[in-house]
Amino acid sequence: MNIHEYQAKEILRSFCIPVPNGRVIYDPEDAERAAWRIGTDIAVVKSQIHAGGRGKAGGIKIANSIDDVKKYSKELIGKILVTPQTGPKGKKVKAVLIEEGCDIFKEYYLAFVLDREKSKITLIASEEGGTDIEEISKEKPDMIFTESIDPLLGVLEFQAKRIGLNINIPQELINQFVEVVMNLYKCFVDKDCTLLEINPLVVTEDKQLLALDAKMNFDENGLYRNRDICNYRDLSEENEKEIEASKYGLSYISLDGNIGCVVNGAGLAMATMDTIKYYGGEPANFLDVGGGATEENVTNAFKIIISDSRVKGIFVNIFGGIMKCDVIAKGIVNATKELALNIPLVIRLEGTNMDLGMEIIKDSKLNIFTAKDMDEGTKKIISLVQ
Repeated sequence: MNIHEYQAKEILRSFCIPVPNGRVIYDPEDAERAAWRIGTDIAVVKSQIHAGGRGKAGGIKIANSIDDVKKYSKELIGKILVTPQTGPKGKKVKAVLIEEGCDIFKEYYLAFVLDREKSKITLIASEEGGTDIEEISKEKPDMIFTESIDPLLGVLEFQAKRIGLNINIPQELINQFVEVVMNLYKCFVDKDCTLLEINPLVVTEDKQLLALDAKMNFDENGLYRNRDICNYRDLSEENEKEIEASKYGLSYISLDGNIGCVVNGAGLAMATMDTIKYYGGEPANFLDVGGGATEENVTNAFKIIISDSRVKGIFVNIFGGIMKCDVIAKGIVNATKELALNIPLVIRLEGTNMDLGMEIIKDSKLNIFTAKDMDEGTKKIISLVQ
């Protein structure tokens, strides 16, 4: 789950991380009132969307007067902002953050991420702040420093200090930097984050540390521990089909192809999509019905898939372990009848009650193609779609 910058900063304040004062507005008419609350001569007007690269796309403006604040707020609210992370369609700006400006002495990059290869939280930092970390890693890899955090000990003071020295934090601010790092780690763990990125973390001319921008992603499996985070969810920033799928406990991600995939288990879903790509097809989605899917779940999965006009065929690839193939088969038959499915449908069932499931498909007399393995099923759906 993602949240907006202004929301991330609200959370950071609660963990004693210094951030600029600001106010979010949704209507340009509120810009002047918000600007009067800014205690600096310069204000920053920042588009609030779930995507990086806003500055390069013209989504962040420096205002030197209240008139500028009103002008930029009017320009940005309602604008379609296209960044490398939004795709060509872009995202509509529905809110802007009007924030105090500051005199910047130096910019740094600082983040905690979940390193799945090491099964540890990793602290990443660079003296090259204010730019994409991907660019830094390609052009100046020696400018990136990391610290792996022992999950039993948490981030240790010497690790925070070592990172600070490596990225040349001014000596007089090292203790303040260590405190910021320790508080960020506490925030990361307490809020079940998968990413907590400060870019840039700045040293101001009056020698203070300030988190000028913030990005936070959360593990949805941990949201039951942090119900307050759920209040930050902005459904307008999410794919409609993904929202619909979440209502039924389905994991759905929309892609750009024309072959719909219904699979149980994330690993099998990835393998299915890879196989489709290998044989020259294009998957239209990642859809995992889970290990305990019901007939109703399968029907809902089909409804979501065929609501995408780009889908020209569906491949159902199920390995029955806890899930029984006959249950899936009944769901497929019911969905095909209920939805009057008129696009090619290929099914591969393997595992518990496989024979019973295939018998149900056969007895339905519906125009459903079957396959004995994933390769055969993939080739068949691609040929039918083409």
